[in-house]
Amino acid sequence: MRILVVGGAGYIGSHMVKALLEADFDVFVLDNLSTGYRELLAGGTLVQGCMGDRNLLDNLFQSTPIDAVMHFAAFSLVGESVQNPLKYYRNNISETLSLIEAMVRHRVERFIFSSTAAVYGEPVRTPISEDHPLVPTNPYGTSKLCVERILEDCDQAHGLRSISLRYFNAAGADASGAIGEMHNPETHLIPLVLESALSQKPVKIFGTDYPTPDGTCIRDYVHVTDLAQAHLLALRALLDGAGCCAYNLGNSIGYSVRQVIDVARKVTGRKIQALEEQRRAGDPAILVADSEKIKGALNWAPEYEDLESIIATAWKWIKTKC
Repeated sequence: MRILVVGGAGYIGSHMVKALLEADFDVFVLDNLSTGYRELLAGGTLVQGCMGDRNLLDNLFQSTPIDAVMHFAAFSLVGESVQNPLKYYRNNISETLSLIEAMVRHRVERFIFSSTAAVYGEPVRTPISEDHPLVPTNPYGTSKLCVERILEDCDQAHGLRSISLRYFNAAGADASGAIGEMHNPETHLIPLVLESALSQKPVKIFGTDYPTPDGTCIRDYVHVTDLAQAHLLALRALLDGAGCCAYNLGNSIGYSVRQVIDVARKVTGRKIQALEEQRRAGDPAILVADSEKIKGALNWAPEYEDLESIIATAWKWIKTKC
């Protein structure tokens, strides 16, 4: 089986490539390396280029029969999407549409889409299940929801079967310490807290007056290896004939910003200073997943369910970069 991983040199994509190789799939990676890193790839065949390049896609699909495509190539910074929505609509919708059109032309009929909890917008209830209203509050979430709708329509019109996986907060690193999270600039809380442990520069807490037990935001952190395993299960479901659907991916446990910092202090054994600042616009107080649907349908069982083990793998990776 040949799998094309689009955006496979990025954080989650590189962990997916490793999992596919370990499961004996033949892996091809399409990545323009704008936010990905060649050194994160555990193997496979790298094709450097953009998913919106029609000629490149046609040549690729003609020369290499592909059994399924996995998409990890979206821009994903919420704040940037608000400031520059056209960048997000162009890449996340228009470029993805070019990829889907190429798949239809070449009769590649299985697609796994990296979606997001941002499709839900401001939660009206928690934990959030898949039947929660879909009302995104930023261009990033809107772009992801648009692609989900496109995929549903293409299932009906072209037989393109897809599974959309709505991540909550991806975190952690491969247990080997060989690959992990690399963003420039870094915006995710856990690596920022761990970088603070190394540099002894304060980490910022945005908002301490939320209606939560300690006043800081609560989020659901899911380990990147568990995400990759969920994608493998989704891939096998599509190979067995599953139809179009969407699943949440989270641990269904919420941790506050202060809890993340406290656990990081325990894991690293270092002092971590916190600098309290005003809230950021658009940050919901609580985002926690209900992931029972994928557990029941695909027997997904996360290995890393406690925050300490998630942070420990991220710390192991960050120390290798020093």
